[in-house]
Amino acid sequence: MKYADQVSDMINAFSPDPLKIDQMKDFYCKDTMEYRMSDKYSSPMEDIFDSCQNPGELSSFLLLGHRGCGKSTELNRMTERLEKRGYPVKTITCSMDLDLFNIVYSDLFILMGEALLELADESGCRMERGLLNDILHFWTEGVEITTSKEVTEASLESGISAETPGILAKVLKLFAKMKTDLKFNEETRKEYRSKISIRSSEWIEMLSRVSELITKKLGGKRPIIIFEDLDKLNPEDAWKVFYQYAAVLSGMTFPVIYTFPIGLSYDARFSAMESYFVTKTLPMIKIETIDGWPFEDGIAVIREIVEKRADLRLFEDKVLEELIQYTGGSLRDLFHAINAAAKRAERRSSEAISMEDADRALEELKTSLTRRIEKKDYSFLLNIYQGNKELIEDKEMLLRMLQASVVLEYNGKRWHNVHPLVIRFLKEQELIGDDGK
Repeated sequence: MKYADQVSDMINAFSPDPLKIDQMKDFYCKDTMEYRMSDKYSSPMEDIFDSCQNPGELSSFLLLGHRGCGKSTELNRMTERLEKRGYPVKTITCSMDLDLFNIVYSDLFILMGEALLELADESGCRMERGLLNDILHFWTEGVEITTSKEVTEASLESGISAETPGILAKVLKLFAKMKTDLKFNEETRKEYRSKISIRSSEWIEMLSRVSELITKKLGGKRPIIIFEDLDKLNPEDAWKVFYQYAAVLSGMTFPVIYTFPIGLSYDARFSAMESYFVTKTLPMIKIETIDGWPFEDGIAVIREIVEKRADLRLFEDKVLEELIQYTGGSLRDLFHAINAAAKRAERRSSEAISMEDADRALEELKTSLTRRIEKKDYSFLLNIYQGNKELIEDKEMLLRMLQASVVLEYNGKRWHNVHPLVIRFLKEQELIGDDGK
């Protein structure tokens, strides 16, 4: 990604992908938390950052937040800071490694094992004699799995240790094969899952042994695992993964951070989750007050985020303000709209995005959002828009609207608003007058 000083560069500069660690220096805007939390000194990311460095604190986290609110970028920023302090951190992108429509809790334990072994390798950690042998036997015993001759022979050696060259690399090769099977091979996937469900305590004990070796090697600094994209799970799949297995998933001896769908915090079952996990929410950047007035500080910080990536002269007068206003603080929606508008401007051979480019991009986004609602949902949305922003009784409907990103949640005091483009749609349907009533 490079800074955009012409329209053709904007498509790359406003990619929806989160910032990577090597991009933070040039593109990261650090001053967003005050305008998310309505408090300069509150930060869910700082809370997690501090806890990860304190062995005496609970170390299993659920991080909630709207899709596109910046969770992944904030997690990458936290990773950068932890690594500078000598902590080994591994992020697992679940949407790449698993089928999110077919996922169970045991899949996470397999990926966790691979991540810890990779951290051990990267840390130059001496593996305890016999530990790699135990891991290999755990996965190859009784499972129809094709392994290389070298891995098979390695699993039969009696004294596997760091002095055995390349053995850890061969174990990681085995995990790469297992990961492919998890995503694409139904029969083998069942065998892996069965093995974890029957012998989960044995596998967790091995994970703890690897973690302890890494911690010892690094002078007491525990490895940290981050699971990305689990907030994209549909509600029932999320409960299937987390609810019945909360005690197991939260029982690691090292910090584990799971992203989690924000809408599920309104489900009655969520209170039970808080007994096992430290739960934190990363709110949207607020661009409007609960009373409906523009929140200029929030608008300014989003403008700063855009300015980090592009020359603001690439937007014609008032265009960026229009895009910010109608995307409601959702960075994902804003970047999507800028990207679509820039493509249209480029096709026109224009040197800047016009208001028509922006409006057509917003119209495309509005169509995507309104496909997610039905006529029977209108009264619920109007009720929020007309003032019931805090005490919403229909939690099931709220959960569904949050999941669809049709309703957005803001902090300070927890309140909601209808996505500005959905409000525009309701006005077009003459359900809201020009006076907002």
